[in-house]
Amino acid sequence: MVNKKQKEAVRKKPGERSEGEWYRIVVRPKKQFKTFRYHDIGEKGGDVMRLAGRRSSGSWDTQVWLINKKSAHIQDEELIPDTEDAKKVIEVLGSVPTHVKGDIFEAKDRPDVPERQKPTQSQQSAYMHNIRLAQKTRKKAA
Repeated sequence: MVNKKQKEAVRKKPGERSEGEWYRIVVRPKKQFKTFRYHDIGEKGGDVMRLAGRRSSGSWDTQVWLINKKSAHIQDEELIPDTEDAKKVIEVLGSVPTHVKGDIFEAKDRPDVPERQKPTQSQQSAYMHNIRLAQKTRKKAA
């Protein structure tokens, strides 16, 4: 049985009140996943974390990026990175994070390139660069 006070007392979601230590950049809806796991990015106990979700099919994907408030700040409704790790995460996203409310931002994840369009131009140039480096190393050793 639910009384009147229980109906009124709705739990606030993480990040809605701006009281936490992390900014949340939501990349995919929570409804797509059934279990979740946190991953430290960079050094252990660092300033960037990834919340990965597991779908019912068994595949894993990023649901939320968490950036410590020491590593970024909000200026004019934009999330501005203060450290290199935070800057890398924001650059990798497929769109600029937009402020929703509190500490919560929304962004698109990096674009997924279909297999038929691979290798991309950047993948080809990286491949050729690595081959040239290996050839130079062999010439020096010989």
